[in-house]
Amino acid sequence: MGAQRSEQARLEIVVPAYNEAARLPGGLALLGEKLAGAAPRSEIIVVDNASTDGTAAVVSGWRGPVPVRLVRCARRGKGAAVRAGLLETRAPYVGFCDADMATDLAALDGALALLRAGHPVVVGSRRHPGSLVEEYAQPMRRLGAITFNRLVRDLAGGIADTQCGFKFFSGPLARAAAAELRTAGFAFDVELLMHCVRRGASVTAIPVIWRDRPGTTFSVRRHASACLLDLARIRARAGLRGSRPARPGAPAGGSGGPPPGRSGGGPVLGVLVPGGPLPGGLVPGGAVTAGPFLPPFRHVQGAVPPLPEGRGAGAG
Repeated sequence: MGAQRSEQARLEIVVPAYNEAARLPGGLALLGEKLAGAAPRSEIIVVDNASTDGTAAVVSGWRGPVPVRLVRCARRGKGAAVRAGLLETRAPYVGFCDADMATDLAALDGALALLRAGHPVVVGSRRHPGSLVEEYAQPMRRLGAITFNRLVRDLAGGIADTQCGFKFFSGPLARAAAAELRTAGFAFDVELLMHCVRRGASVTAIPVIWRDRPGTTFSVRRHASACLLDLARIRARAGLRGSRPARPGAPAGGSGGPPPGRSGGGPVLGVLVPGGPLPGGLVPGGAVTAGPFLPPFRHVQGAVPPLPEGRGAGAG
């Protein structure tokens, strides 16, 4: 099933993978089981990001309840892998999540409901007041996340958490934004959201249950400098095109306009919570609308289950 493709997939989820042979089976098992119940007409696209282990072999030999397809990306970097995967999609709804499934898949139901209701971009936010976040396995990673989020808020007008690896989009919008994506590293999310907003799309944040899995490939010590450099480049590109308005008729939710019941006037970029900061910066004149709020996940019993025994250890 690793080589099959669903001809009528309504949802495609991209999973970037760099040397994930040991951890990918557990993630695929969880994701496949969830999709089989929540979105039967779906497909998983695993992007082998120039791995040197048996990642590709795991995908090629995978058997599960939903089709899993292998895409190879020779250019190193999570951003490059996600871009390659999104450009391979054809479904009306697409998204991406990390191979370790650090974001509990309970959030998938709400994300799909919002997409079907016309919301063009739905992102998980660990900063949402309804989110449940376990302690970071690496203390330095939490400090790095706080610093990064402050820099991003200054760059992109109030985004509270751009880096949660759980994002879903209208398919046409995601493919258009991915085609313009130039950031290959871990800061790619910022640029991807920026391109969505420039097309008139609103961004709706939802609460998530998130666990920092040990073994993450991201290291503050190794990658902080590269992330800061990428942010500087994104800032420079935003400044060069900052005054350009969203193109009329650009794909936002598949129709080029705001979802039913939401006001127009510009995109919303940021976490939509009562009393939260209003978006600004890259979206001058944007209209803030009250989106639907999902029930907080703090009260969910048995929040984040461990990966299945014998199917690979937790990832990050």
